Amino acid sequence: MSDISDAAVPAVDRPHDSRASRTSARRTARFGGGLRGPEGIMGWLFVSPLVLILGLFLVIPIAMALWVSLTNWNGSANPFGGGQGAEFVGIKNYSDLFFKDGLTRANFMQSISNTFWYVIAVVPLQTVISLALALLVNAKFLKARSFFRTAFYFPSVTSSIAISTVFLFLFGGGVINGFLKLIGVTGPNWFNDDRGLVHLLFNAVGVDNPSWGKAEIFGRSLWDWLSGPSVAMSVIIILVVWTTSGTFMLMFIASLQDLPVEVDEAAALDGTTNRQRLRYVTIPMIKPTIFLVLTLGLIGTWQVFDQIYVMGGGNPNGTTLSPAYLSYKQSFANFKYGSGAAMAFVVFAIIIVLTSVQRWVLTDKDDRKPLLGRRRKGASA
Repeated sequence: MSDISDAAVPAVDRPHDSRASRTSARRTARFGGGLRGPEGIMGWLFVSPLVLILGLFLVIPIAMALWVSLTNWNGSANPFGGGQGAEFVGIKNYSDLFFKDGLTRANFMQSISNTFWYVIAVVPLQTVISLALALLVNAKFLKARSFFRTAFYFPSVTSSIAISTVFLFLFGGGVINGFLKLIGVTGPNWFNDDRGLVHLLFNAVGVDNPSWGKAEIFGRSLWDWLSGPSVAMSVIIILVVWTTSGTFMLMFIASLQDLPVEVDEAAALDGTTNRQRLRYVTIPMIKPTIFLVLTLGLIGTWQVFDQIYVMGGGNPNGTTLSPAYLSYKQSFANFKYGSGAAMAFVVFAIIIVLTSVQRWVLTDKDDRKPLLGRRRKGASA
């Protein structure tokens, strides 16, 4: 006879209890667990001011703008009254942007094309330059590091309007072309040159508006989609990269200074070179910061407005138009607030999709989840 009580039986001999605890843990993870009773009430009271502020200044304005995008509001009536000048039109404003021939679709598609090439140029450049600056000013051999950090960050705290005015003088006043002339290069008429840089590369190899480029996508020929940023847009690209790299440099510096020194020293003891440590140690460890910089850069480039407003307002020939500027112009110059709001929500959807794809690409292969749908059971086994 054994007098051993049930309490003395090891927990590992109770598979049923272990299975039940795992099931309970999964339910808690799925439904969020959460606090109950007075603790839960106190928690909600603690966050209620923030929830109220977000609802008042974020959720409600977005909902109101979404409603406006479903009307033909012209600004003369109450957009929520449904009277003349504010009739409900459903998704007509959205469908017109993609499928109705006219100036609105032509301008919107041109702005999307301009911004697409603008994003491709700005985001990688500002990320690489800001990381390089962070590595430089964080290096131990560099003296007066505080001075260089301040100098590199200074353009980021200067008014973008003021810097845009300076660039108008440098590129439009002949200063840059004067320097180019000293080295035997004839500079273009920067703010009046609507030629695309990719088109110039095609022309250099003898390709000019080929037959395959006549196919249309949303009313715009494939050849026009492939034009690349215009010469005028390249000035804005240079300006934005110069003014934003300092901010992202500080983010990278903070991330680099937070890295454990022991890991870098261990890699050095193993005989790795500086380039190998950068590629296999530093960059993988600061990947969250890289994702943050890329995301902020992606969002900021799709929302570019003030530089466009100051430096030509979309000219020459609409090659510097951006969706944000076109939405503003459609709303406050043409008084088509419904169409302008629809443009803003299309850009919002584009940002969400591109950010999701970017996050999926930067995630380790073992941790990736399908972009669409759920992973089938047993696929990860």
